[in-house]
Amino acid sequence: MINIAMPKGRLGETAYELFAAAGRSCPEAVEGSSRKLVFENTACGVRYFWVKPSDVAIYVERGAADLGVVGKDILLEAQPAVYELMDLGIGRCVVAVAAPRGFRDDMGRSLKVATKFPNIAREYYLRQSRQITIIKLNGSIELAPILGLSDVIVDLVETGKTLRENDLEVIGQVADISARLIANEVSFRFKRGELEDVCGALASVVRERGGL
Repeated sequence: MINIAMPKGRLGETAYELFAAAGRSCPEAVEGSSRKLVFENTACGVRYFWVKPSDVAIYVERGAADLGVVGKDILLEAQPAVYELMDLGIGRCVVAVAAPRGFRDDMGRSLKVATKFPNIAREYYLRQSRQITIIKLNGSIELAPILGLSDVIVDLVETGKTLRENDLEVIGQVADISARLIANEVSFRFKRGELEDVCGALASVVRERGGL
């Protein structure tokens, strides 16, 4: 059996559709009425379990899952020891720097940056040789510059609607983000054939849908 960690929510549901189209379906996993945590289809040789998106890479890195679907933002931030096999072409957005409209950076002082992604933000500003002070937040990042907690934010931006509604604007793009298929390093050595079969089938589906 191939154990696959899937992120709960819309991204995981979309990713499951790709797996199902690639011949690795498990209808019970998406029925929504069961309290089970693990779902398997022995005929297809797959076992799915749904976890918090930020935990997918941990399950894969630690070997509880052979494969997983995770956002590139999580890979950049946590840098887990996993193999990144392919871009699934879904969940596209960007990590961006945003600030109040008309913001002007005062290079004479440390820039206050509010973010859920301290490592990504630190690396971005390090490349610019800009001194910053990281303010780690877990939610409502847009509120930080409005209330003067930070000068700018580094956050995921999909449509930009939330930024516009709070009179913020993107002033820098840090990284393009999408969902990636990852593999456990040991699993990829000992189950390489099976995992490459899954990867190949997924790649065909993604290409057919215009994702690659």
